[in-house]
Amino acid sequence: MPYFTHTKNPIGVFYEKDTGNYFEYSENDCPEFTGNRAFYPHKVWVGGEGVCGMWGYRYANVKKTVAYIIVDEGPAGPILERWELKKNITYRVSA
Repeated sequence: MPYFTHTKNPIGVFYEKDTGNYFEYSENDCPEFTGNRAFYPHKVWVGGEGVCGMWGYRYANVKKTVAYIIVDEGPAGPILERWELKKNITYRVSA
């Protein structure tokens, strides 16, 4: 059976520690992003693209053992969640 993903240009996958769910991520190449790309260089693909106007991803900074995910915008700036990671695998891309 083929593997299907809604992720566009994935560069890795991580497994969230609390639930064991996995999420693929890609580089933040979104032209609409107005934040600091040095702080949020990734897009974590959470699904739901096209449902009720959702984009299907959240801006994030994925590190080796933790990911900082922007979950909302507040008056003082982005509202973050800190996800501890069980495993983070970077994909090897063949040319």
